[in-house]
Amino acid sequence: MNNSQVGATLVFDVTEPAEIVLQIAAADPVTETLTLQSGGRALAATELPGRQHYVRAPEGRLTVTYAAEVAGTGPVPADVTELDRIVALRPSRYCPTDRMTGFAGGLFGGLPDATATVRAIRDWVHDHLSYEPGSSGPSTDAADTLLDGRGVCRDYAHLVATLCRAMNVPARVAAVYAPGLSPMDFHLVVEAAPAGRWQVWDATGLAPRQSLIRIATGRDAADTALATTLSGLLTMPELVITAVAGGDLPLDDHTGPVELR
Repeated sequence: MNNSQVGATLVFDVTEPAEIVLQIAAADPVTETLTLQSGGRALAATELPGRQHYVRAPEGRLTVTYAAEVAGTGPVPADVTELDRIVALRPSRYCPTDRMTGFAGGLFGGLPDATATVRAIRDWVHDHLSYEPGSSGPSTDAADTLLDGRGVCRDYAHLVATLCRAMNVPARVAAVYAPGLSPMDFHLVVEAAPAGRWQVWDATGLAPRQSLIRIATGRDAADTALATTLSGLLTMPELVITAVAGGDLPLDDHTGPVELR
């Protein structure tokens, strides 16, 4: 398989000098470039653990441009550690597992194994939510999504992860570049560990999982946000994402386990 090409352009209007943390870099690129321009001048970004980039932006328009080439096959994912399992079973900001235990047990109890449970959860969320851009906001959690019956990729991922944790299956989310996604955007999917290995599941079914490119991993969207403002004031009027697979897009019926590299 040829290498995939991904990129992002983010334009910020900074009305008060700001500290920003970006999470747009591919987790394991072959080559990459990251440039920041403000008022015609280049800015520097400090790379932090987890491929995050810290930026101090002055007042004015800030343009962030990222481009990377990513190999068709990456490193084999590590086994799930005991700490991974514990963290991925806890409730989190957008995944209130403790509020959904009875609901999840009534729907998904009694299935033959944990993999069948995860597959059933993915299919149920796919069938019972409507994908509607703009239907949720930054404070929407999985309980809100369940009651409203609609959302975008992050809402689908939060609900799947919450129901998995409620069934005692470790689950986390991964922000990814998603070749084949339409309309193109950053994408959020679930990684569940029913048998000691992380498997990626996507209840939206909008892109083949085999071509996904990892950016960041965490408990929910609070850990994987593409941009976090630590101080100052800004808006983001423009966001352009590109993700092109290195070859033909694979077929994916979203029924079997796939590992995200």
